[in-house]
Amino acid sequence: MTRVHLHPGGRLDLASGALVPRVLSRAPGAARVALVGARALLVAGDDVHLDVAVGAGCALELVEVAGTVAFDQRGGPPASWRVRARLGSGARLTWHGEPFVVADGASVERSTDVELAEGAVALLRETLVLGRTGERGGALLSRTRAHLDGRPLLAEDLDLREPAVRTSPAVLGTARCVDSVTLLGARPAGDEPDALHLQGPGALARTLTADAHTSDLGGVWSRWSAQPAPVRR
Repeated sequence: MTRVHLHPGGRLDLASGALVPRVLSRAPGAARVALVGARALLVAGDDVHLDVAVGAGCALELVEVAGTVAFDQRGGPPASWRVRARLGSGARLTWHGEPFVVADGASVERSTDVELAEGAVALLRETLVLGRTGERGGALLSRTRAHLDGRPLLAEDLDLREPAVRTSPAVLGTARCVDSVTLLGARPAGDEPDALHLQGPGALARTLTADAHTSDLGGVWSRWSAQPAPVRR
């Protein structure tokens, strides 16, 4: 298990697993940490588990130095990618994920669980890509859960395991890339007409494209990441 814990006062508690955390910069109550693959990821049977904690009033930015490829499992067991993040009161987590590519023959279960205390904010970008160039892509089940002060904020399951289902016009159609920017614990400060506003403080912007580099969510990420303080209306 990979562990990245930023404690009040700025102390960092790091542990390496399939991902190795490397400190890029530090300031009082804040840190920027890179996640580096310790080996080729993901292959059959891999269980990548990342445990993140941000103490009250602290700010943590996670940086992925490269994308992740789930390779052909060649008949082996599915791989899993699990993230649990806990944010204390007034904490902030920023994580701009790089493309997560599910190659032909791969089978992956991916889950993200975020627990926010009152006043905490998480900003996450997730780019899921089905297949490398010329591929249809393997099977992917992606699950996201978020709670704010113990109350459900977001629950979403994205089941992309069956090619006949995901190519339906009601799911992905001809797209093979699902790019999402998720804001939890606050609403966007400006007008974002294409964003889905959660019932609680939070918003989700998403686009479906043929290729990751054609996504238009870069502007949304820039605006939301520059937001200085929670907007809770």
